[in-house]
Amino acid sequence: MSYAAHERWASQAEYLLSCLGYAVGIGNIWRFPYLCYRNGGGAFLVPYFLTLIVCGIPLVYLETLLGQFSNAGCISVFNINPLLKGAGYAAVILNVIAVIYFASIMAYPILYIYHSFGSPLPWQTCSNSWNTENCTEITVNSSLFMNGTITTPEDEFFHIRLLHMSSGLSQIGGIVWPVFWCNVISWILVYLCICNGVKSVGKIVYFTVLFPYVVLTALFVRGITLPGSWQGILYFVLPDWKQLLNPKVWADAATQIFYSLGPGWGGLVSMASFNKFHYNNLRSSIIIPLVNSGTSIWAGFVVFSVLGFVAERAGVPVGRVATAGPGLAFVTYPAAVSMMPAPNFWAITFFVMLFFLGIDSMFVTIESVIAGVMDEFPQLRRRKRFITLMTCLCLFCLSIICNTEGGLHIITLLDAHVAIAAVPVVCGMEILGAVYTYGPRKFSIDVLFMTGKPLMLFWLIMWRYIIPVLLVVITIYSLREVNGIMGWIVAFISVICVPIHAAKVLLRGKGNFIKRIRDSCEPSENWGPIEPVVREQWKAFQSLHNVSDIPLNLTKPN
Repeated sequence: MSYAAHERWASQAEYLLSCLGYAVGIGNIWRFPYLCYRNGGGAFLVPYFLTLIVCGIPLVYLETLLGQFSNAGCISVFNINPLLKGAGYAAVILNVIAVIYFASIMAYPILYIYHSFGSPLPWQTCSNSWNTENCTEITVNSSLFMNGTITTPEDEFFHIRLLHMSSGLSQIGGIVWPVFWCNVISWILVYLCICNGVKSVGKIVYFTVLFPYVVLTALFVRGITLPGSWQGILYFVLPDWKQLLNPKVWADAATQIFYSLGPGWGGLVSMASFNKFHYNNLRSSIIIPLVNSGTSIWAGFVVFSVLGFVAERAGVPVGRVATAGPGLAFVTYPAAVSMMPAPNFWAITFFVMLFFLGIDSMFVTIESVIAGVMDEFPQLRRRKRFITLMTCLCLFCLSIICNTEGGLHIITLLDAHVAIAAVPVVCGMEILGAVYTYGPRKFSIDVLFMTGKPLMLFWLIMWRYIIPVLLVVITIYSLREVNGIMGWIVAFISVICVPIHAAKVLLRGKGNFIKRIRDSCEPSENWGPIEPVVREQWKAFQSLHNVSDIPLNLTKPN
């Protein structure tokens, strides 16, 4: 087994902050609060936290254990079972597609920051050249949200002035140059931040992760002082216990866990691979999901305090102004800040926060793609900066399709379908490889050797019996949401790597079909710690244990 020097975090704080930056993103602002209010308010927290405990935290722990033990990214981690390695390639394609549309989303806050320096804010009135005759400003007792033929100046600024949005997905149109140049700026910043790998990312996250919390605090303090804010907050948290009888509420809770925490995407595996080998990552694997969920709830208070203010000004119920996705971040919230004193300050503050929330996720997503490729081709590590540059350049070129007049339609299509099948499948393959084919006892011995702590039976029960059932249910439910032939293509374009790679491995095998399956499920010679000294210690440690005779509640020998 060839060995090439592997990057390491300078401190575990850098690892923790990077994972938090990856998990805490724009979805905490524009997705979770809406799901919470729509699915029973405070009652939604019951299925949400239950799913977090029985599914989210165990999957985060499993992925970080696998990444740290193998010092490998999302592809090479499947050396534990070469037959399933196609799931690693699926994760890479998943991340590539996600970066393509997410990079364009990150161009929007930059545009808004630029326009926020104008006074008055360009989305405050209907007196601009791009406004249509349907444009109506929000006033007391406005029927704005009651009539579908009426639009707001904020809506027209976003869709007409900034995006030049076409009528549908079939109308791609030309490049919207302001969005394109902001996309260029975003990619330049991303490359400068990740060009030195974890050495640079580890330092930058101290600011990019912590700064949004400062802004959220400021926005929360400002939000609760606005008239009508408590009306919005009560609308957000007031529990409707009847909703717990609705299966869709439970499915939404589970889906949000996958979208928010990031298991199955490969980012957590890649970040953990840069840990010191003997680091006990159990605590961080619990802290990351809990902080992420706490941030989502906190963001909900921030968002709905402002929505309550907008609803009171418009004279309509809070439910009329509550929305999810880009509409919340780039239409509803700009409408709210335009009504506040010092609107330019609050607009700049909000969109700077939004940009930093998103760029953290891009760091890890791109790094997981690069790490996956470099683990397969270790000789490329000598040219890490060049590989990073070429990766960013290729991804930028692919993202230009989302800078067109039909870009938002493409973004909506990709965001709604890209992870529907891929994420549960990748998570399922990780469980199948680590717990079922490699075996719980072997895996427990490896964890004991790595962390010095025995693996609790709770985790094995979750991985072996509970989570696989949940993954099947989530996949079946999610596939019901697929829309059109393009949706099916996006949903399965990465998943198809799993059977293709498995077929390739089996065709190259020897013997009958059953023997080929058994042989291909055995760990490859590259499985295990990458550092030669640690690897020899691991082999010696394994020789002290008879896997078939030892119970699962392992204890470290003296």
